[in-house]
Amino acid sequence: MAQITIIGLGPGSKAALTLEAWEILQQAEEVWLRTAHHPVLRSISTAGQWHSFDAVYEEADTFDAVYTQIVAEVLRLGRRPEGAIYAVPGHPLVGESTVTRILTAAERESIPVHVVHGVSFVEPSLTALNVDALDGLQISDALDIVALHHPPLNPDLPALIGQVYSRAVASELKLVLMNQYPDEHPVALLDGAGTERERVQRLPLYEIDRHEASMLTSLYVTPMASVSGFEGFQETIATLRSPDGCPWDRDQTHATLRTNLLEECYEVLEAIDADDPLALREELGDLLLQIVLHTQIAVEEGDFYMPEVIAHIDAKLKRRHPHVWGGVDVSGVDDVVVNWETIKQRERTEKGTGERSMLRGIPLALPSLAQAAAYADRAGRIGFDKIDAAGIWVELPEKVRHLLQALLDSLDELWNADGDGTQGNGQVLGDLLLVIADWARRHDTDPESTLREANARFAGRFHTLEIASRKMEASLQTLSPDLIRRLWENREQS
Repeated sequence: MAQITIIGLGPGSKAALTLEAWEILQQAEEVWLRTAHHPVLRSISTAGQWHSFDAVYEEADTFDAVYTQIVAEVLRLGRRPEGAIYAVPGHPLVGESTVTRILTAAERESIPVHVVHGVSFVEPSLTALNVDALDGLQISDALDIVALHHPPLNPDLPALIGQVYSRAVASELKLVLMNQYPDEHPVALLDGAGTERERVQRLPLYEIDRHEASMLTSLYVTPMASVSGFEGFQETIATLRSPDGCPWDRDQTHATLRTNLLEECYEVLEAIDADDPLALREELGDLLLQIVLHTQIAVEEGDFYMPEVIAHIDAKLKRRHPHVWGGVDVSGVDDVVVNWETIKQRERTEKGTGERSMLRGIPLALPSLAQAAAYADRAGRIGFDKIDAAGIWVELPEKVRHLLQALLDSLDELWNADGDGTQGNGQVLGDLLLVIADWARRHDTDPESTLREANARFAGRFHTLEIASRKMEASLQTLSPDLIRRLWENREQS
């Protein structure tokens, strides 16, 4: 009768082999081994034939090719009337890719599969480390982690990482883990857990690739000393908002926290301007507090959950970066910006908001100067910066134009004297803005309100320009600079 029996051989010692596995191996006439390089095989005497797939590892170029070939052969053997016995190290469902593939394929073909449990590397590792698995132990495959740039681990919980089978893997693993853990973070290298050569080395993370490794090497990562993970921080905020938490935090709403959110954003910018990493670390934490607090309020009100917030922005980033997560080729930053705007327009069309202005989404509550810069940036993405300057310039009174020209001449002199102009640009522009603000004060004019009104006029005319382009069944991105200039300067359109 067609059937596949999959046996777990345990970590390596005869004592860890289950009685069921022992009996089947003793009676079997034929056993197929994923690898014959397993210590327990020396303890088993049988009259049956042993076959291994070790040659496949030498012939195939990739692990995927190895697994594909092994699975195909085990399925072929399993279709025979006598079926097939396939034995793997450890437990069949702990780090055994061939087993999960066999189970899926066998189910499609209605081939019965019997899995004989085995002791995995996890159980003897727990004993060697004196660790309770139910204390949140995370179990991962080193090969899965090294394929990433950030480890998929909660730093507040311990982790056991298997298949650290070479110093090369350990080196790559170390680099990924260091994207979350400090270089000196305490870890433990385990080799041969559950066998006679079991060894535990406790050392800092940065040293793990300085020691020899084998097919039986794994890495234990201790939890961080204090709350450091996102989930742990969410628990802190949820506790503050709970009935037994803080009265002030419980009373907050999205509206009452509005000023706090704005202030924290400015403090982050201040730390960046001061080039102070320690201050930036602190201020980013304060800003994160606002984000998680707003999300917790939304959870309590049944509006949305944190996974939805993260899923939405994660999907958006991947959707808008097809040159990273798709098959789109770009030649530089300019191509990225063009693709970004095209994708955003397609998203708006799909949402039924395709007529939305390019300027929409820039917060109305921004300070006027920041808002003006944001408007200029959006318009500049379609080359409007080269078009609009002349349009505004010709509308200015003669005296103002002469004044600005003199200021611009001074700026040119300072920029040229400064070499690359970087420092001069900032200093002179800052002085110019200060002079303008002082001029406004002496003429009883509020520069904030005045610039905000100018922004509103610009946004209105820009939106009118967009409407005109749509009437022509075109987008601003596709119109020539000359045509955009004519539309902008047409007073009937404004």
